[in-house]
Amino acid sequence: MSSTFPDPRTHDFPEWLLCGEYFYKADDIVSFGQPLTVGNVIEAYRKGIFPWYIEGVPLPWFCPERRAILEFSELHIPRSLAKELRKKQFNLSIDRDFPSVIDGCSKAKREGQRGGTWITKDFVQVYSELHRLGIVHSVEAWDAGGKLAGGLYGVNAGGVFCGESMFFRKPNASKLALLYLIDHLRSRGSTWLDAQVMTDHMQALGAREIDRQEFLDKLKETQSKNLRLFDEK
Repeated sequence: MSSTFPDPRTHDFPEWLLCGEYFYKADDIVSFGQPLTVGNVIEAYRKGIFPWYIEGVPLPWFCPERRAILEFSELHIPRSLAKELRKKQFNLSIDRDFPSVIDGCSKAKREGQRGGTWITKDFVQVYSELHRLGIVHSVEAWDAGGKLAGGLYGVNAGGVFCGESMFFRKPNASKLALLYLIDHLRSRGSTWLDAQVMTDHMQALGAREIDRQEFLDKLKETQSKNLRLFDEK
């Protein structure tokens, strides 16, 4: 079976990578310019690699030296969030409205982004197809009026959930959606999730960074358990 991406376990991660006629700075990057296709995304995530659009650069595929993960045994729910959790102000669901979740994530304003997002039309199209195939999943938080208040989506990388993006329209909606997801994953035998890049929110919940090799070992070990994180469509 042919492979698009090298195995990050043995890849030498050069400082520069050639793509076309140009060399590009390659910190944490396995490959530049490989097309965003359903097959490439599936292969990449199973190898611990993910795409991240950068304007003006052939699509980079990352496997960072430092990887953020959240071990469920280390989950810390801040007091203020625990209070919101007890209020039960949102109805929570899984895979009820993926199109609205990825649309909300693509339009969310984020620090450091200038009028754009890494969730381009190509990303929406490909990840929507992956959702139809049962590989990408969404979690939704609905307010009392039945409107989408926030949510998140991510990829099932062979029994490991890899978080992609979150958004909220009402305070704490995406945070409570994440806690709902963690409860669901725990019920399926999962003990951790891949947060990819550390954020203040994930750190507050107890996420930590591990090095690339430890992450890849952990990924492979968990994949060998053949966990069924979600019901098949």
